[in-house]
Amino acid sequence: MLKVHSDTTGRVRAWLLATRPKTLPAAIAPVVVGTALAYADRRLALLPALAAWAVALLLQVGVNLANDYFDFQKGIDTADRLGPIRVTQSGLIPPDRLKSVMIIVFAVTLLPGFYLAARGGWPVVIIGAASIVAALAYSGGPYPLASHALGDLFVFIFFGLVAVCGTYYVQALRLTPMVPVMGAMVGLMITAILVVNNLRDIETDRRAGKQTLAVVLGARGTQFEYSLLLSSAYLMPVIIWLRDPKVGAILLPLLSLPWALPLNRIIWQNPAGAILNQALAGTARLALLFSLLLSVGLILSP
Repeated sequence: MLKVHSDTTGRVRAWLLATRPKTLPAAIAPVVVGTALAYADRRLALLPALAAWAVALLLQVGVNLANDYFDFQKGIDTADRLGPIRVTQSGLIPPDRLKSVMIIVFAVTLLPGFYLAARGGWPVVIIGAASIVAALAYSGGPYPLASHALGDLFVFIFFGLVAVCGTYYVQALRLTPMVPVMGAMVGLMITAILVVNNLRDIETDRRAGKQTLAVVLGARGTQFEYSLLLSSAYLMPVIIWLRDPKVGAILLPLLSLPWALPLNRIIWQNPAGAILNQALAGTARLALLFSLLLSVGLILSP
């Protein structure tokens, strides 16, 4: 009986590892901001907001499972990688089983997706189809985006612009000029999460032939990219406030700077090593905190 309980606990833990819970703030943050925008514009629709959250979370889990599966198939994940355990490469979950669950996750994503498509029409259908195709193409297919220095652009577009705009659109059924601006702001923060991940994996990715943008730029260039992403995200609320001083609450994300500065220091002082796992988790938390403060600022701004 004790062994059965231990085996069950081990399997649950393996599947939890496969979802990569530390990356899930990347799914939550844009939905929170898009919903805050809808609330500020008096367009809040609770059921579409919840459906958008479900789609974003399921897509993030699907991307994580696909990345684990395809990187194993391509020999990219090896025993000498510095990141968290990859469940297929480590033997915790057989590849065929992981592939089956990945397909199920993407299929389940269609359930809230159908509701959102019925509400939002063809724009939502196109966004949903593009998101699933891009999620699979990130690591799989004949031209995996992550292996051709396009992963950063993919994350910025789909976890920033598309996620925020899509969340707002399914509630308001229209877009305003401010929505993509907020999407860009969130996208910058979430892309920084991927940058830390790729900085940590530069050497193993290079040996495996995976051409991430970090491999192309090198460690120093990737450090600059990280700093540029964070500084641009923090500069945008300031520019908005300078153009319209009445929206002072838009500056609330600056309260997260005390968490951003130490992370930037870690990136510059430790361009390699397992300490970047802490920076990765910290950047994910920072992106969520930044987005929550931005959401409050949007709600409080006239």
